[in-house]
Amino acid sequence: MKVEVCFSPALYPYYAENNDKIVIVVDIFRASTTMCAAFQNGVKSIIPVASIEEAQAYKAKGYLVGAERNVKRCGFADFGNSPFDYTAEKVKDKDVVFTTTNGTQAINIAADCYSLAVGAFSNINAIVDFCIEKQKDVIVLCAGWNNRFNLEDSLYGGALAELLIKKGSYLSASDATQVALSMWKEAKPDIRAYINKSEHIKRLEANNLQDSVDYCLTLDTVNLVPIYNKETKKLTLI
Repeated sequence: MKVEVCFSPALYPYYAENNDKIVIVVDIFRASTTMCAAFQNGVKSIIPVASIEEAQAYKAKGYLVGAERNVKRCGFADFGNSPFDYTAEKVKDKDVVFTTTNGTQAINIAADCYSLAVGAFSNINAIVDFCIEKQKDVIVLCAGWNNRFNLEDSLYGGALAELLIKKGSYLSASDATQVALSMWKEAKPDIRAYINKSEHIKRLEANNLQDSVDYCLTLDTVNLVPIYNKETKKLTLI
């Protein structure tokens, strides 16, 4: 089996020549990390939507809504895009609608694949186990930033690829995977120092949102895998 890293949603059509693959959507800062945290705190389901208008329509129907654009919480929303927003007191056994600048767009683009899972450093080994169990080729789809490459999602691609390859079930499938593996090898001794070079850290710091950075970079804080259901258009746990 092969593991590929797609550095941008804009490149995804070139990787999706068939739908018989697992796609791991990753948005480290912060959508995929936030969704994993919400499930850890008992959310029943997350309904990812691409547009603000869709989220507002759900809000009008009485749904809880998390909405963010350009790192800032939208004014109409109940939550922003921080993993600390989705506490058990607020989300346990609830359905939450979610839209973000990059992460939910990536889910929308890859929704027709064999199986779409949400990946983050926080659930990386749960994702490894899921992929090995399914015995399918894997595409790590980096949400990036407005269809551009970013460091943190690409770094995760390397970390996940390394773990899958070490298990003996997967092979690197592309130059992009080799680049991601090289990035991870360089970053692993001090992930935070490596990530401090990134554009997104500067965005978070400029908006006083850097409080979640260390959490987003911590491995295996949750042991769960959110999966997208094509029929219900919801993320739930396996």
